[in-house]
Amino acid sequence: MLVRSDSFYASRVSKNPPDLSGGEVKSSTVTFEIPKEVLHATRMSEDELRRELALHLFDEGKLSFGKARELAGMSVWDFQQLLGHRGIAVHYDVKAYEQDRQTLKRLGRI
Repeated sequence: MLVRSDSFYASRVSKNPPDLSGGEVKSSTVTFEIPKEVLHATRMSEDELRRELALHLFDEGKLSFGKARELAGMSVWDFQQLLGHRGIAVHYDVKAYEQDRQTLKRLGRI
């Protein structure tokens, strides 16, 4: 979520890590500031900037598909279409393929 201020835009990213101790789940937040002038220089909206960041981090292998999609604020289908439109391949390696094949075999689909 980008929060508007007079001189900057701050991004707040929250995540809820799994609680392994059985206690209360605590969320953590990371906030960074983007000067208003920088946002204006990009000629992008807050949502467009967030989407570009998500695409870049996914393409660089820094975020998984799910986390990048979440950062972009898009549905699975919409994010997948955006990746295709930009020519960014979904990271699908041989190990994931073999796991999917085993699952399909177990389910009797192949």
